[in-house]
Amino acid sequence: MRFGEKVVKHRHIILIVAVLLLIPSIIGMKATRINYDMLTYLPDDIETMKGQEMLQKDFGKGGFSLIVVENMKTGDVSKLANEIKDVKYVDSVVNLEDVIDPTVPQEMYPTEIRKNLKNKDASMLVVFFKTSTSDDRTLEAVQKIRGLTKKDVYVSGLSAMVVDLKDLCQQEEFKYVAVAVILSLAAMMLLLDSFAAPFIFLISIGMAILYNMGTNIFFGEISYITKAIAAVLQLGVTMDYSIFLWHSYAEQLGKMGGDEHRLDAMAKAIDETLTSVTGSSVTTIAGFLALCFMTYTMGRDLGLVMAKGCLLGVITAVTVLPCMILASGKLLNRTVHRSLIPDCSKLAEGLTSHFWIYLLVFAILLVPAIHGYNNENVIYDFTKMLSSSSNDVDLGPRNFSVSNDKLKEDFGISTTHMIIADADMSDKDGRAMCDKIKDIDGVENVLGIDSFLGTSVPKSVLPTELTSSLTAKGHQLILVNSSYKVSTNKCNRQLDQINGVVHKYDKNAMVIGEAAATKDLIQITDKDFKVVSLISIAAVFVIILLVLRSGSLPFILVATIEFAIYVNLGIPGYTGLELPFIVPVCISTIQLGSTVDYAILMSTRYKQERMTGKSKRTAIEIAASTSIPSILVSAIGFFAATFGVSIYSNIGIISTLCQMMARGAIISMLSVILVLPSLLMALDSLICRTTKGLKEVYRREHENGGSEAAAQ
Repeated sequence: MRFGEKVVKHRHIILIVAVLLLIPSIIGMKATRINYDMLTYLPDDIETMKGQEMLQKDFGKGGFSLIVVENMKTGDVSKLANEIKDVKYVDSVVNLEDVIDPTVPQEMYPTEIRKNLKNKDASMLVVFFKTSTSDDRTLEAVQKIRGLTKKDVYVSGLSAMVVDLKDLCQQEEFKYVAVAVILSLAAMMLLLDSFAAPFIFLISIGMAILYNMGTNIFFGEISYITKAIAAVLQLGVTMDYSIFLWHSYAEQLGKMGGDEHRLDAMAKAIDETLTSVTGSSVTTIAGFLALCFMTYTMGRDLGLVMAKGCLLGVITAVTVLPCMILASGKLLNRTVHRSLIPDCSKLAEGLTSHFWIYLLVFAILLVPAIHGYNNENVIYDFTKMLSSSSNDVDLGPRNFSVSNDKLKEDFGISTTHMIIADADMSDKDGRAMCDKIKDIDGVENVLGIDSFLGTSVPKSVLPTELTSSLTAKGHQLILVNSSYKVSTNKCNRQLDQINGVVHKYDKNAMVIGEAAATKDLIQITDKDFKVVSLISIAAVFVIILLVLRSGSLPFILVATIEFAIYVNLGIPGYTGLELPFIVPVCISTIQLGSTVDYAILMSTRYKQERMTGKSKRTAIEIAASTSIPSILVSAIGFFAATFGVSIYSNIGIISTLCQMMARGAIISMLSVILVLPSLLMALDSLICRTTKGLKEVYRREHENGGSEAAAQ
């Protein structure tokens, strides 16, 4: 008994099991932790991550925040600092107003300490947490600190950003799916020949999405980016599988003579769909798995989840969906209508008649596409990855963005570096090191044991809490406040200079923090992008080679989609759109893996027609006219699933990623429809000589002395 026959025979059992599996899937989905800290995906063996581990292990500190307090009396600031100390998961609080011993003249303290104290409009508290930046307990502590007072108290830093990001994601994620479903539904209702079928497709795909999200529990946690776009992306890339089954089922019904043969027709359709969908899904899965080769492990996070989702989409399309279609036969029959997709024969004839024009356009566009691609504006600043519109969302008047602005406005600080150095360093060397760091451009102040002291002030006058907060297990912690923004060239040069100074006094010292980690991120992801792009291209190339058994078609098909990718990623080079660093590498692999199917579909039909003896022009026209409707439905469905989210989302990185995927689907569609037939026309002779099954066609045509077919 064939697979399709087994599915049809046990269709009721399959539906019952499919519904029951939703229960553990929902439980698993809710139990999967979501990671909102993108720096935790850096490799563990780099210095910044080792420093973070030392900070946690030796100092008992994870994240930290600089809190700006405006328009509050000194006594009230001290009272607030004591209340913050009592918040669960807060390790310590450094209140600069408590640093000075009242018996010691203020003139004996360093200038920047006195400058901070004399800021009459604002005070600054340094709060250290016991747990890491994005740990749920740290986020809980930040929320409690915000709730201590309704006055002008602003919590800045990564932990505050993660709190706001989490709130924003929780407000929007369900709406992403709703927008994607509504637009996909509208597209399929217009493009398919049934009003009811799209609803059944989406129920089936929705079940596959729940299975995918539920099984993420085995990973322990996933990134917020993965959670936000996984459902939308899975909907976009697996919708084809449902459409393939539907078209195959309709075709088999027509051949067999109507509804009385619907079980046999579905069994046959399942087997045919399984064969075609398996080949189609392999390239998509390969594209996602290529992300797993990123050193920055968020790629692996997204790649594994989406590869799993694609596989579950295939399984659901050939098991659950056929059973649902059979159970809804009467409803489907009553809602049949004519598809809006016109006959594409005339278009195909035009493509082959004027193929040289499209090749010329291809050649002309390639140059600006490459130029724009090489000038794309990539950003690494996590705060910039949330669009400015996020301030309009209900995140409160003291959200992280406002707080960061207050820190810059009142104290000139944009970011803070942390130095972990030897605690046994002499007072003289400690002060000398801090003084040289202060002289570096962009350094606002240096806060450490030695920097708090003038040459005439002994360490004994410093509060015990301050010294215990900044020293532990033979190490001392020094905070360097910078006016430069994270990820800028100025900030990265500043870090190099600080490292140069620090290592003169302590070769084993480490400079860590958001800026240092982001600097590492820039270097790592630049290499990752090149490696992953090569791997994805190689994997897809090999798959096409095996599927089409051709030495030339893999080059032609990959070139067609890579051209579309270059156009897509090149546009921001002209529009000025800022691309979060993860976007280019995701687009290059996802767009290749998910849209090269369009090219494979057309090329497979072209090869089949040439093998039957048809001329190159006739074969290409048949291939184009029969493939274009399927390509249109697939691309427009992908576009519909992602475009709405790109418009709706207030999270910059999500909006940009979906915008690029939506645009990429349309550009790939146009590239395959317009450019690929032209390349096939121009390179038919080469293709025939290098493709198994076509060599005999080429030999026969040329032995006939240039037949009419060959001339065409």
